[in-house]
Amino acid sequence: MTTATDVNAGATAAALRNLYAVRFGFAVVWAVLLFLIGPDAGPVSVALLVIYPLFDVAAAVVDLRTSGAARPTAALYVNLALSLLTAIGLAVTAGTGAAAVLRVWGAWAITAGIVQLVVAVRRRRLGGQWAMILSGGISTVAGTGFILQAGTPAASLTSLAGYATVGGVFFLVSALRLHRTAKGA
Repeated sequence: MTTATDVNAGATAAALRNLYAVRFGFAVVWAVLLFLIGPDAGPVSVALLVIYPLFDVAAAVVDLRTSGAARPTAALYVNLALSLLTAIGLAVTAGTGAAAVLRVWGAWAITAGIVQLVVAVRRRRLGGQWAMILSGGISTVAGTGFILQAGTPAASLTSLAGYATVGGVFFLVSALRLHRTAKGA
């Protein structure tokens, strides 16, 4: 017998699956563009850098509207604010060099990774969240790496393409797992 809770969980899983699939596609396309254009392409690179956290803002808004009872509202609002501040920070620092951008991106990766961990742990009953838990943990480590890299002469923004790709793969894994949850409900 299917209960209202099962139907709600299925609808939430389907909404998150779709969101995660879109996030995967965006991350891969963004990473390819950054890699092909190069991080030193002036205004185009700045636009790419700012678009990534703005997309995260949009994804948080979609998540808030579609994830039903499984939405940890406070954490999603924190993520939304962090991503918006990061977009502003990247727009301001992009012209000052890779080191400043890596520091801003690193701080965002650390804080957003922690928020992602919190959200995924609270959603673990839906399934597909272990990939998000791992992604959040890896994001905090990567963010620390970006900040440390910023202090070296070899500071480069190309590592951000790899970061986005890995994050996108975690979203894909979670989307695939959530597909099973949505189908089974």
